[in-house]
Amino acid sequence: MIKPALPITACRQRGMTLLEVMLALVIMATSGLAVMQSASETLNNQAYLEQKTMALWAASNRLVELKLQEQWPSASWKYDSEKLAGNIWYLRYQTVSTGDSNFKALDIEVSTKKEGSPLAYIRTYIAK
Repeated sequence: MIKPALPITACRQRGMTLLEVMLALVIMATSGLAVMQSASETLNNQAYLEQKTMALWAASNRLVELKLQEQWPSASWKYDSEKLAGNIWYLRYQTVSTGDSNFKALDIEVSTKKEGSPLAYIRTYIAK
């Protein structure tokens, strides 16, 4: 008995077409770019948070120094600099009157540049 030949439609397809391979490459490249962008943003945020933390530490250090002096800082801005963690931090501070003459608000701002915008800001209240 003679077996009939398999029709062309019954042949099994093996491998992938060029179009399928190119589509897979596009998908992989797009997902790779998304991962790289996410990693880059994470590193940038980490550096910013590290700088902000150091600036807050510099402000806290100045706050403790001013409280230990046991005198009222002036109402006009005072400028100073401090070296911390290998960086120079530029500080400015002043007191602000409150409703109670026994208390004053003390504002401290810290930046990385002499005339730059503040990276950290602390306000506290001090008593006579």
